[in-house]
Amino acid sequence: MGIHHITAFVSDVQENVDFYTSVLGLRLVKRTINYDVPDVYHLYFGNEKGSPGTIMTFFPQEDAHVGILGGGQVGVTVFAVPPRSLLYWRERLSKYGIQTMENTRFGEEYIRFADNSGLLIDLVERIEGRPSGWTAGGVPIPYAIKGFGGAMLFSMAPGRTQSVLKDVLGLTLYGEEEGLMRFKAAGDLGNWIDISTSSIPRGAMGSGTVHHIAWRAKDEHEQQMWREVIDRYGMHPTNVKDRQYFKAMYFREPGGILFEIATDSPGFDVDEPEALLGRSLKLPEWLEPQREQIERQLKPFEVRSLEIER
Repeated sequence: MGIHHITAFVSDVQENVDFYTSVLGLRLVKRTINYDVPDVYHLYFGNEKGSPGTIMTFFPQEDAHVGILGGGQVGVTVFAVPPRSLLYWRERLSKYGIQTMENTRFGEEYIRFADNSGLLIDLVERIEGRPSGWTAGGVPIPYAIKGFGGAMLFSMAPGRTQSVLKDVLGLTLYGEEEGLMRFKAAGDLGNWIDISTSSIPRGAMGSGTVHHIAWRAKDEHEQQMWREVIDRYGMHPTNVKDRQYFKAMYFREPGGILFEIATDSPGFDVDEPEALLGRSLKLPEWLEPQREQIERQLKPFEVRSLEIER
């Protein structure tokens, strides 16, 4: 169906929250922690429900070293906005002092910019995908980000990554132009995937880079089917891990990119009602006894509106 979520490393937590809520207008749908490193937040941003295909997640660490963009990574995260809204976004980003550049791929116009940690983002107009029901930071609903438009992948072995996309994950080859190949998934958000046809030297994980990209599975049964297929192709999938809001299974494809298969369910309202999503720190049951210690280690932040100074 396409992308479920994308997870990245960033630095300052307040800057991260400010950028994705007050500037980009997304909703903080869950504040929790990295279950493997409990002194690090795991923050989820998306539409009003955090629907699959809209979810951008982050591990913010103030002392994180700066990453190096390169092979084995998602190079550019693409968000979809409604038709006739790029002019609004150009003006909005300019008012916040965010530099943008224009580029065109496969007949579509894109605006590219970077977040506070240097993560590359493209905005593209798309008819596809349900409009967002959430707005923040003064972004009018008619211009609100719908969710993912897709992603651009940087591979150390692009031919083999393309084979995984087409032969394993079932994406359809759409076309090729100017050093890029484009694939299409069946969904209507996060469904257009571009990959550089040139081998790109290995990058280094750190602030401003993507940790992994997750693909959608309808349910645990479908996820298990994917696990069996991936295992047959010799890519050694992990056991399924319970992430509370979805079940996750990981594998690294031959071009070095960490892929995940994540279930659409149960969703982000399993431990708090939709109206209160993202308001308080949520911990899995096995970490609740450590809540006081965990909260002492986490830097406080708030969801707030930024005043545009120019």
